[in-house]
Amino acid sequence: MKHILVVEDDKMIASGLVYALEQEGYAAFHCENVKNALQAITSQKFDLAILDMQLPDGTGFNVREKLSETAIIFLTVVDDESSIVSAFEGGADDYVTKPFRIRELLARVKRTLSAKTGETTIPTMSIGDIIIDTIAGKAYKNNTLLELTALEYRLLLTFATHRGQILSRTQILESIWDSAGNFVEDNTLTVYIKRLREKLGDSVNIETVRGLGYRVD
Repeated sequence: MKHILVVEDDKMIASGLVYALEQEGYAAFHCENVKNALQAITSQKFDLAILDMQLPDGTGFNVREKLSETAIIFLTVVDDESSIVSAFEGGADDYVTKPFRIRELLARVKRTLSAKTGETTIPTMSIGDIIIDTIAGKAYKNNTLLELTALEYRLLLTFATHRGQILSRTQILESIWDSAGNFVEDNTLTVYIKRLREKLGDSVNIETVRGLGYRVD
């Protein structure tokens, strides 16, 4: 299991990110500031660290200095060339600006870890006869691009990453939460699943498990 350190002072961003990482099978550890992060480093070895550039008691660089063999992804609200150059010169493996989409960040985490360990990065997933390009955020059926909305894509990705598991409506709603902060209402979830089923056709069987939720094998 890969261990990931998340250093982020925004509790809402941190909780969502930690939850998403744990759902992907990572062991995630959250620290709100430089002081706590440095303490965590002394007791735990991390494979990757996601560091906010601006912290209450310092910067992400202060944490980076103590992580010699750890992959680094910096988070920041600043998106200018000099900041990006500074981040990479400071040892960053990747750089993500806020606000960001969770699925995109997870794809970057996977890619960064693969590059660090020398593994071949495979930015695709398959479910039934559907191939999902997780980096580009696109899905293909028999090599033909599926015209999916952003919500339909996130819904498909949720089923693909939890194949064989029964997902409650609440779990699904949390996973397709809009990155802009707009929540999908429970009474519209059935509509989204119906539309996705129509677009997937016989390629993927989204099974309704009465009283529990949905499952894709």
